[in-house]
Amino acid sequence: MTSFPHNNRTFQILDAAAKGGYAVGAYNCYNDDGVIAVVRAAEASRSPAIIQLFPWTLKFQGAAFVRYVVEMAHGASVPIAVHLDHCIEPADVEVALELPFDSIMIDASVQDPEENIRQSASIVKIANAKGISIEAEMGRIEGGEDGLPTVDLESIMTQPAGAKEFIDKTGVQFLAPAFGNIHGCYPPGGPEAAWNLSLLTRVHEAVPNIPLVLHGTSDVSDDLFKQARKAGVVKINLNRTVRDDYTKFVAENAGILELTVLKMKATEVYTQSIQRVMVDFLDSAGRA
Repeated sequence: MTSFPHNNRTFQILDAAAKGGYAVGAYNCYNDDGVIAVVRAAEASRSPAIIQLFPWTLKFQGAAFVRYVVEMAHGASVPIAVHLDHCIEPADVEVALELPFDSIMIDASVQDPEENIRQSASIVKIANAKGISIEAEMGRIEGGEDGLPTVDLESIMTQPAGAKEFIDKTGVQFLAPAFGNIHGCYPPGGPEAAWNLSLLTRVHEAVPNIPLVLHGTSDVSDDLFKQARKAGVVKINLNRTVRDDYTKFVAENAGILELTVLKMKATEVYTQSIQRVMVDFLDSAGRA
């Protein structure tokens, strides 16, 4: 019988991507439209995928919604995992560990490095025993995301030697490095000016067997996504990149179309946006 982490769905998906030379999209979903869109896009494209929820979901939609998402994902005809992103508060971690998530990102990156290691290692031990894989962040990635506080201090880049030490001491399965990537809007020059891809490559070389995760993908071009893949990234978190056309459609048609028609047509738009990235820069289409 396969043992952890090889029996963990997120690990299986990202391990296959690393070995196969492609990346997998981790799609932030806020409602059932997003969940349905990811499943339909993945099945139509024969692509693996990861559905990402935020701690906001635990509070607003509750445990029943999480179980619905897991049932949808695990019932698909292609591999789809369910991941909890940016779990910062200890109380949220405690709740999440009792739910059927495949993986959780624990975010103690605003703490000093030693406290980040201590907190991460403690949670890894508990989560792995439950069959849940863990992603952690090193360094600060400035900006704001749902539930993620804005950090005004200068970004702390992930250094290769520090990455190896962090992995060795915590045992996390996946690493989200800081190399100039920013949550939310980028400053003038955009991600092309902010990203240090050479540093990202060196981090990958320091921990070659650990799947790297890309956060901060707003306004990132398809070509830059491809460069990140070459530098070792296998999990790419996607939010507005695949959601903006859906949001625009809903805004333009709410109050015009019947709600049932609005939901169906909006979800079709969302699905098409996800299918595009699976083909255009993830190269995950046809891999499942």
